[in-house]
Order: sequence, then C-alpha cells, then structure tokens
Amino acid sequence: MPELTSLKGRLLHLFAITFACMHILPVQASDSFGGTNGWSYGGHIKYQFISTWIPDNSFFRRYGDVVTDNYLETRLTLSARRDRWDITTDIQLLAAHSDTLAASRNLPIDFFPGTGLINDDRRWFNLTHEISNRNKDATVLRLDRISVGFTGDKTVVRFGRQAISWGNGLLFTPMDIFNPFDPTAVDKEYKTGDDMLYGQYLFDNGSDMQIVGVVRRDTDSGEVHQDVSSLALKYHGFWGRTEYDLLMAMHYDDAVLGMGVSTDVLGGIWRADLVWTDTDSGSIISAVGGVSYSGIAAGHNWTGFLEYYYNGFGLPDGFYTPSGIASNPELVSRLSRGELYNIGRHYLGASVVWELTPLLNLRPNIFVNVIDPSAYTQVVVSYDWKQNFQLLGAVNIPIGKDGTEYGGIRALQTGQYLSTGASVFVELAWYF
Repeated sequence: MPELTSLKGRLLHLFAITFACMHILPVQASDSFGGTNGWSYGGHIKYQFISTWIPDNSFFRRYGDVVTDNYLETRLTLSARRDRWDITTDIQLLAAHSDTLAASRNLPIDFFPGTGLINDDRRWFNLTHEISNRNKDATVLRLDRISVGFTGDKTVVRFGRQAISWGNGLLFTPMDIFNPFDPTAVDKEYKTGDDMLYGQYLFDNGSDMQIVGVVRRDTDSGEVHQDVSSLALKYHGFWGRTEYDLLMAMHYDDAVLGMGVSTDVLGGIWRADLVWTDTDSGSIISAVGGVSYSGIAAGHNWTGFLEYYYNGFGLPDGFYTPSGIASNPELVSRLSRGELYNIGRHYLGASVVWELTPLLNLRPNIFVNVIDPSAYTQVVVSYDWKQNFQLLGAVNIPIGKDGTEYGGIRALQTGQYLSTGASVFVELAWYF
C-alpha cells in the first residue's frame, strides 16, 4: 500500500515538526488557557456547496448545463507560548467532489487560476501531501501555517509559513502583493500562507516598520531562485489625523514602490493606494481609491463603501480574447500567480453591510468593468445560526453581453464564450 505508507510518513513528518518546535517551549498545560504562557487549540469544519448555471453558447457547456462543486475543509489550529516565544500551526485537510476540478484538468491554469488543486510548487517548503486526485475527486493534507515567533518590547520576528495583508483597498488591493483575495470571494476568513521571514519594529509615536522576505521556488526547475522571491519593506506612519503607508519591494525580480493614505473627511473614511511596478515591459501604475460611510437606516446599522480601481496590467480596449490576454505576459504571470483577478483597466466596486439583526447580516456587492461595460453582482447573507455554527450564502449574477469580461470573453472556437451564468453558494461552518 504505497499511498498509505506515503501518507503515514507525511503525517508523521508534519506532526514531528510541530511538536519538536513545541518541545522547545517548556509550556505547562495547567496554565494553557487564559495565561500568558501555555498552549491552545481550535479550528473549524466547513462544507461548501456551489452550483453554477452554464449558458448554451459557453465553452464550459461541454461539462454540463449545471456545474456543481462540493468542498469540505477541516482546519486545526494549534499554538503555544512561553514568555516572549510562540509557535503557531494550522493543519488543513481539504476534500473536493467538483465538476470545476474535473474541468480544470483540460484548461490552461494560467487563464483560470484557482480552479486546480492547491499545491506548494512555488513555495519554499513542500508541506502539502496529495492523498488522492482523480476526475472530480481530490483530497489534500497540508500545513497552511507553521511559524515560530519572538515578541520583544518594540520588535516582532516570525519565521515560517504565515500570511500578511497590506494596503487600504477593501475590494481591490493592488498593494497586497502576497496572495490577495479574489474581490468576488465570499469567504475571506483565511489567506493562503507563504514561507517567509517577517519582522516589525514599533516606534514610540505609534508608527511601525515591517520587513518581509518570501522565498520561492521556480516552477520549471523546482529550485529556489532570487528572481521568483520577494523582499519588501513597508512603513506605516501618522500625519495628524491621516495614516499613510510607504512600500518598497523587489517582487519576482520587479521593483515595486507604493504609497497609501487613509483619513476621515466629512464623516467618512477615505482610502487610496498608488503602486508603481518596474517590469520587463516597462513601468506600470495601478491604483485604488474609495470612501466608506456607516449609519443607521430603518433602525438597522449599516456600513457601505465605494471604490474605483485602475488596473495598469489590464487590457486597455475592452476587447478580450485568449490571444489578447496571452500577448500581455505581465498580466498572464500575475493571473497565474493569483495576484490579479481582473483583465480590464477601469473598475467600480460597491458594497453595503446591513445588520438586519445582531445575528443576521445582508451584504449586496457589485463589481463593474466600466469599459465593457459588464458587471458581477452578489447578494451575501451571513447568519450566526448557533453559538459555534455560521451559515453563509450568496447568489452571484454576472451581467454583460457576450465578449465582455463578466458576460464571458470570446473562446478560441467561433461562436463560443468563456462564460458562466448565475451561481448559488452555501457554506456551513462549525467552529471548535
């Protein structure tokens, strides 16, 4: 039974790493909860169901008129602390029974990121074990987090697999260069982790400096290379009532400079990021700007925001084809790495969170490609069903003519489009 033997070996390897590190921290279970020192555990089990309708003229019609995906994720979080040292570990078991997964085996993943099985091909450490992967079914065991950290009076240092988010955008995040979320994602609780060395220094005035080094492997050779790794430095400061960020980075061998601001004006919070990237194809600028307000309507609390996004890597003319995308290598590389999810230049995004009851929230979202024009609309409902259960649901409706981004860009076959229709998303989560 070679597969079982391999799985057993990988399990032993993962748990050996975790508990060997925890052995370094001489913690005691007696003060594990509520004290400065000790250990703790938790996690969740999430089941997702997604059903997507496929138009008659869609390239994806060959996989059926309705595409159905079922996902199950179990995440176990384990952490320990001793004085100024700590260790954090997140173990994931992912299972899928998915029409989309089956279809992705025949699709160019560069154009359809996120449809395949998660792996660590780009990451420094291979901490993902593929238990099974065939047709519609796949099961994966992996470490999404494992890091050791030290917290001083003014410094924080952490090494290992972890996640970090930068930037002021709420829907579109050009300054977030490390595994940003898809703007249309419904569940954004956890970002995928990267293998990095993270450091932070806190100044007396409340500002801070962060430095991140991410080590990656070249997907062709499998070797660690500097030109696919990242080194980034970000300063977060204050100027009166305004907060600002300054970013300098070498990211996949491209120089990146960024500046962001956040301030309150006329009762709202105004945010903006401007990012300049020096690529092999020349200098490229991306930006996001928006405003958010909150208030009470009909006796219910609400928070809403509006954003404009300029994607300098996008196609400028609103005429989208696979060959047109392929002719833009900077766009393709960022699509394949999961850093970008939009192929056009100009976008508007809006969202409102309406608290119907303390346990029930309604969130309509809209994403508009201004040049097409086309749009992607969502209505998201979150319900804290019981103390440890949450129900998350969404209805997603793309709007646009054939040939537009959300209506479906042209496929290679005449008269066919890379389009999908309305979809329904349901997630039940149990936290422990």
